[in-house]
Amino acid sequence: MSYKIVIEPRAIVDIQEAVEFYESKREDLGNYFFQIVDEYIESIATNPFFQIRYKDYHGLPVKIFPYIILYFIDEKEKTVYILSVFNTSQNTTKYPK
Repeated sequence: MSYKIVIEPRAIVDIQEAVEFYESKREDLGNYFFQIVDEYIESIATNPFFQIRYKDYHGLPVKIFPYIILYFIDEKEKTVYILSVFNTSQNTTKYPK
């Protein structure tokens, strides 16, 4: 059974900023980053029960890039809320709360 995915505005901004950053480093690298994150989000929709990072918040590290997808699962509604696509090079105190 697949879960519905809701990408919160903060996560959208995180993804847009990362795409712009990688695109400025090398042509099409931003598109590649977006494609990889999209595949990870599809994986979360299929099976959202990855590692719990904080209380009820799950995290799925993106292996190719230094990012982690942070999300919350609403079991009743079978919905996953993507809260952030967090750059793991940043200070962990900046994790979304």
